[in-house]
Amino acid sequence: MAREIVNTPACAPTPPFFSQAVKVGNMVFVSGQLSRDAQGNIVGKGDMAAQTRQVLANVRAILQAAGGDLKDVVRVTAYMTDMSLAPQAWSIRAEAFKDNPPASTGVQVQRLTHPDFLIELEVTAVIER
Repeated sequence: MAREIVNTPACAPTPPFFSQAVKVGNMVFVSGQLSRDAQGNIVGKGDMAAQTRQVLANVRAILQAAGGDLKDVVRVTAYMTDMSLAPQAWSIRAEAFKDNPPASTGVQVQRLTHPDFLIELEVTAVIER
């Protein structure tokens, strides 16, 4: 199967050595998304809920560029710097994945790529259209 690189200007640009996502057939593998706006600015410093909203907005934009949406997500891996803040992230995720919640894993990490980031999500989606 052919691999399609998926990048959208709706999200912060990535370094040249990785893509926002790769689509293979009807599967989309989204790289870990952080709380950055399209210009690369950090959104929601110190606010897990705001960061989760921005991360999910980025995931949605990438999936839409691939022909899908959040409803197509089948797997989420969440990396968080403080699991005591996880309930805030979960409440936002519950809004995003109301009907068919994806399989999920949550991991606490010591640090993400910048000390202001609280959460990073990577997802796999299956687009059935």
